[in-house]
Amino acid sequence: MGEHPSPGPAVAACAEAERIEELEPEAEERLPAAPEDHWKVLFDQMSNKRSNSFRQAILQGNRRLSSKALLEEKGLSLSQRLIRHVAYETLPREIDRKWYYDSYTCCPPPWFMITVTLLEVAFFLYNGVSLGQFVLQVTHPRYLKNSLVYHPQLRAQVWRYLTYIFMHAGIEHLGLNVVLQLLVGVPLEMVHGATRIGLVYVAGVVAGSLAVSVADMTAPVVGSSGGVYALVSAHLANIVMNWSGMKCQFKLLRMAVALICMSMEFGRAVWLRFHPSAYPPCPHPSFVAHLGGVAVGITLGVVVLRNYEQRLQDQSLWWIFVAMYTVFVLFAVFWNIFAYTLLDLKLPPPP
Repeated sequence: MGEHPSPGPAVAACAEAERIEELEPEAEERLPAAPEDHWKVLFDQMSNKRSNSFRQAILQGNRRLSSKALLEEKGLSLSQRLIRHVAYETLPREIDRKWYYDSYTCCPPPWFMITVTLLEVAFFLYNGVSLGQFVLQVTHPRYLKNSLVYHPQLRAQVWRYLTYIFMHAGIEHLGLNVVLQLLVGVPLEMVHGATRIGLVYVAGVVAGSLAVSVADMTAPVVGSSGGVYALVSAHLANIVMNWSGMKCQFKLLRMAVALICMSMEFGRAVWLRFHPSAYPPCPHPSFVAHLGGVAVGITLGVVVLRNYEQRLQDQSLWWIFVAMYTVFVLFAVFWNIFAYTLLDLKLPPPP
């Protein structure tokens, strides 16, 4: 899928450019700049380094790459049209879209989001059969006894800060999360790769459970909303920041649909949190994990998605947000160790 009969100009130039260690300053000045990037001069000055192979390929292939807009290409196969569609859905610069279209081979495929989704569905079906309940599973008295759920009394079992994503409150909870992470996460992984998207997703998941342990200390946590909201909020923020450059069709409608789905899922979580619990005195799962995911998305996530093929270690904002995330994690760890005792908080009994 996505392979072309002959290597495109960017790929051919890339092979030669990998032998070049440095670009000449005058070549760097000739790099094309899209009009929509001019207002972000400050950020570009802070972090504008690309890999040498990418930049040299663009320089050498620019004449052919710029001769025709990607949308004007005719006679494309179904797989080629899909790749072009993904490029326009996720990338704000025409030069980046052409480079991605010319070099993408679907090897490796977007395995991370697909694997996570399949595992979440499999665990949900297993729990549904064992509990005999698929709608609002979280109201079942035995639901919290699962060793994957984050529970405040069992917060010392560190795997629970991550494994809670495989437990969902019910089919309505799972359905919205799966739809969002497939519609948004798979195209993003096709463009940015499993490492970057997995980093944003896992960071959102961990931030979600830690945020609950700090802000909603007596509540358990279930669901993958922390990771899903990190990806979706990063994507939406990237669209807003690059509004004039994003050429995806019906982008305003798409944003509205995504926001409506997120609002519905968040509203369901808030209602469930304050609904009378099926296993008092322990409340229903917290909604704060959603907010932790959004915070990761508009910080780390935006930096990851802002520039295609830009090296993260060369971006100043990347290190700033990594430092902020690290400080938050360390604070939450110490909070979990000392605050519960100092505050003399009465926690619900272990499940």
